[in-house]
Amino acid sequence: MTINYELKFFDYWHVSSGLSGGAALDSYVVKDAAGLPYVPGKTIKGLVRGAAELFWDPSDISECFGSRGGKNKQNNGNEQNENDDTTQAQCYFSSATIDEKIATEITSNNLQRNLFEIISATKIDDNGIAADNSLRDIEVVLPISLKGEIQNVSGEIAQNLKRALEMIKRMGLNRNRGLGRCEFKVKELR
Repeated sequence: MTINYELKFFDYWHVSSGLSGGAALDSYVVKDAAGLPYVPGKTIKGLVRGAAELFWDPSDISECFGSRGGKNKQNNGNEQNENDDTTQAQCYFSSATIDEKIATEITSNNLQRNLFEIISATKIDDNGIAADNSLRDIEVVLPISLKGEIQNVSGEIAQNLKRALEMIKRMGLNRNRGLGRCEFKVKELR
């Protein structure tokens, strides 16, 4: 089964690319080859897993998301024990991207730069004064809707995945400080 969803952002959002702009910017948003923002599938998977861990059965979590049991090696003289409880994830989380028709319109008119803003923040000390060298500029994306899917979902897990998606209300950098307010809406279970 496949779950198709819409990810709608209500505020500026920032999912980091891990790249810095040197003196220009402290953090860029992750973008595809055409310069369009997206949310990587691994980011969505991590957020959904966090929500799922609140109410799912542990065996369903391992089935859907996989698990890393780790390798425990003990060396007592010549004796070595190895324990590997790793399971592979059943569900595949695609990246959430701008709808193909809208993306084509944006790129064909070279409008990618209009999707982004730069916001600044600084640390304020106990006296209400800006701390030295604390000014940070980050690139953010304007509120927009993205589409994604989760593939290879078993029927037993589908409703729990839908519920876990709907629990996510914020994502990305500074989500606890006003950025990244969002909503997942499941469009289709097929």
